[in-house]
Amino acid sequence: MDSRQLEYFVAVAEELSFTRAAQRLFTVQSTVSAAVRALEADLKTTLFDRSTRRVTLSAAGQALLPEAKAALEALDRARATVEEASIGLRGSVRIGTLARLSLVNLAELLGAFHQKYPLVDVHVATSPTGSSGLADDVRHGRLDVALVGLARSELHGLEIRDIATVPFVVLLPSSHPLAARPAVRLKQLAGEPFVDMPRGFGNRSMVDRAFDNLGVPRRVQVEVPELTTIPDYVRAGLGVAVVPELEPAKAPGVVQLPITGEDLSWTLSVVTPSGRPPSRAASALLDLMADSVRPDGLYF
Repeated sequence: MDSRQLEYFVAVAEELSFTRAAQRLFTVQSTVSAAVRALEADLKTTLFDRSTRRVTLSAAGQALLPEAKAALEALDRARATVEEASIGLRGSVRIGTLARLSLVNLAELLGAFHQKYPLVDVHVATSPTGSSGLADDVRHGRLDVALVGLARSELHGLEIRDIATVPFVVLLPSSHPLAARPAVRLKQLAGEPFVDMPRGFGNRSMVDRAFDNLGVPRRVQVEVPELTTIPDYVRAGLGVAVVPELEPAKAPGVVQLPITGEDLSWTLSVVTPSGRPPSRAASALLDLMADSVRPDGLYF
């Protein structure tokens, strides 16, 4: 048994296809098939049930799969440790983030990371479906780390580290009848048109859930892709908004009021896949992240 055989076995087990596994590994199907047959001969068992129509894991294959993954990950960590000791940390890390997020100064963080680990390739991505899309990308291995704003109930299959929590507030046009109040209850907004982000964004999900729990209907009239543009639409009289707390000075013509009667808050978290430790490159990035949290607001 060698690492290449285990690598081929894992690829076939995940793809359930020798053809797709070969494409994934940039080799030919005959090489993958030969490696799996050699592994089966070494272990004196059948790892896959093969037919002309499909490939499935046998009971022995199902038992081997988590052990094979663990062995390959341990081998990768061992190689990385030796390389780091001789030439410095190498590898890559893929991080997902929300647009225009400033609670974590990501540019500063990644700049410091690059200076400390110049041999690590860093890739930054966003998702058109916000936190939900980022969380899904981490679950499916498309990202190593992501900054998300979702309730813990929506972060199954992920390791979660909370970074900061801020309250939601209500944004009203300065001419709104409720604008002179010291605080607003969500029920007082019944029947109002709303400005919000599309479904899938964490703050939208939390607000939808809060109104559903109250039994208060809510009509989102304007959907915008960035939180920072919401005050512009509120100022124009197109609706009210319930958003994570913004800097009041950034929204002239808009009144920002606290919410009373409801404990509604938004938490920024960093997530990684559960069930396996982060790579050494991802771990190094997470270690630096705690020093990059900014207490002066969520968004530019």
